[in-house]
Order: sequence, then structure tokens, then C-alpha cells
Amino acid sequence: MTLKAQWYRDRLAKKALKGFCGYPVATVAFYGPDDTRATKVSVGIVAHEDAEADPVERWFCETSDARIDPGISEAVVRFIEQHGARSVATVDRIFGCPHEEGIDYPEGEACPLCPFWRDRDRWSGEIIG
Repeated sequence: MTLKAQWYRDRLAKKALKGFCGYPVATVAFYGPDDTRATKVSVGIVAHEDAEADPVERWFCETSDARIDPGISEAVVRFIEQHGARSVATVDRIFGCPHEEGIDYPEGEACPLCPFWRDRDRWSGEIIG
């Protein structure tokens, strides 16, 4: 990982470790075809309690891991700063399939491109059912 990418990744991690510092809150989630490589990161800005995330921005990375891509790391930090997020909420794992239900595949079905996530709890990574 480049020094630049590490700097942005560390900056994001420090904001997340501070916990809740008020609104707006940036939500950061990484997605991938399995639990080893993130190909997508989604960042949403939640303006106040009970609000939906808006705006939401997504970045994709097909050849490397989005968690360590210097361009994506910088774009994520800049997006969060641009929207004045006082808090950052994230999970410490890849959160599921990068494809979107109802957009990339039918509602209520498993993604045909990511069999790893079929029958797997996205919160724990454990196989269910």
C-alpha cells in the first residue's frame, strides 16, 4: 500500500474510532464477491436521526481491493469531509455482495454472481440456515 493510501485509510479509521460525535454521520460499507476482496465501497451521509442516507456515493475497483486503493481512499475521505460528517460509522469486514438486489438481480433472490454470500449472514459472516 502506498504512503498516500495509508494516510487516507488511517484518517478514515481515526474518525470511525472516535465514535458518535454528532450528525451528520457518514456510513461506510465495503462489498465484495467474497470476504477477501472488496470491489465496492458505498458511503452515505445521514443528516439527522431517523433520516435516510442522502447523498450516497459508490466507488468500484475491479482489479485490486477497494479498501487499499489510494484513489478510492482519497475520494472517500474527501466525500466525507465535503459533506461535513462529524461521525463515521463502519463495520470491520466486507459487508456482502457488491451487486444490488432489485437492480442487478431480482428482489428476494440470491445474487447469481456471488455464491459465497448465499446463506451467509452479512453482519457476522457466518453461514446460516
